[in-house]
Amino acid sequence: MKPLFTLFLALITVSTFAQKDFQGKATYMSKSTIDLDNFSRNGQMSEARKKQITERMKSMLEKTFILTFDKTSSIYKEDAKLEAPGAGGGFRFGGLSGGGTKYKNTKDLIALESTEFFGKNFLISDVMERPEWELGSETKKIGEYVCYKATLTKDVNPLDLSNFRRGKDDDKKKDEKVDEAPKQIVITAWYTPQIPVSNGPGEYWGLPGLILEINEGRTTILCTEIVLNPGEKEAIEMPTKGKEITREEYTKTITQKMKEMRENFRGRGRNGGGRGRS
Repeated sequence: MKPLFTLFLALITVSTFAQKDFQGKATYMSKSTIDLDNFSRNGQMSEARKKQITERMKSMLEKTFILTFDKTSSIYKEDAKLEAPGAGGGFRFGGLSGGGTKYKNTKDLIALESTEFFGKNFLISDVMERPEWELGSETKKIGEYVCYKATLTKDVNPLDLSNFRRGKDDDKKKDEKVDEAPKQIVITAWYTPQIPVSNGPGEYWGLPGLILEINEGRTTILCTEIVLNPGEKEAIEMPTKGKEITREEYTKTITQKMKEMRENFRGRGRNGGGRGRS
């Protein structure tokens, strides 16, 4: 009976993805950590202070996202329903845990992100090249799905504060840390061929199955729920809101803004504006 049952499940799976209007919805939990000592002037911070700051930053470091996908395209955005009152607004981390709406079309190689920064709306276009994943043989189960390991080496996102490193003489430098050449980071992904769509959370795609987990430095994104062919389907459309800008131009704009904010903060400190001890 077991072989017949396995064949029955396989037929159901093939039938599910063969539907012309196939659609799926995956919920992801994103959690990031930061080394708070890198934000301290002397490179050290008390555990009590770390705990206080971490609690205040919880809404930035822990997010829930929804990936709505079909065979070739997807929309990835934060699940605002689960966001605590008053948690919205303020600065968000770049990359996987940023706000806005990310659209991908893996067939036509179109990647767009509609986002807001300091009251301004941007429509960011990315160069969508197939990632050079290295496929591994290691497996593990995430929920009911068997997942395979894959790794990818890429440049660190210069806007991701979780990767920030403060130099010993950082306050004396004219050039800001965000201006330095980006370092390389190894991304680990876990994907399942049981859902044969080449998609995943955030910017990630290009594997022979849906990506259910991403480990990127201090950020982990884990799929907690999948619904295939939901009763109510959502239109997957390209975002159009915001000033059209390339990813490179956007990074330069935000880097400059962060630089100005940091200089203003230092200026207040030098003028006796409440430089606290960390």
